[in-house]
Amino acid sequence: MFPRTPIFSLLRSAAKPVSVPVPARYFSTSPALKDAGSTLPAKKPVGAFRGGVLGFLAGSVTAGTLVYYYILQEYRTANEMLSEDIYALQLATQQLQSYVVELETKVDGLQKKK
Repeated sequence: MFPRTPIFSLLRSAAKPVSVPVPARYFSTSPALKDAGSTLPAKKPVGAFRGGVLGFLAGSVTAGTLVYYYILQEYRTANEMLSEDIYALQLATQQLQSYVVELETKVDGLQKKK
C-alpha cells in the first residue's frame, strides 16, 4: 500500500482515531422545565420544488424589470441623440437654403446688369 518511510508512518499514526473521554455527568434539564408549554409551533417545511420555483420566478421578475428599465433608459438616450442630430441637420439645411437663395439673387442681379 504505502512505502515504509518515516513520513507515511507518521501520517498513519496521526490519522488513527482518538478516544474522547466520556463525562461523568450529562447536562440535561429537569422534567418540570421541559413541560413548560411555551414551545413554538412547528414550522411547515417549504418544499424544495415550491421554494425553488418561487425563488426562480422572483429572480426572473426582478432581473426582467431591471433589464426593462435599463433598455428604456438606453432607448431614451439614443432617441434624444437622434433628435439632436435631426435638429442640427435641419438647421444646416436651412442655412444652406438661405445661402443658395442669396447666391441666386446675386447671380440674377449680375445678369440684369449686363
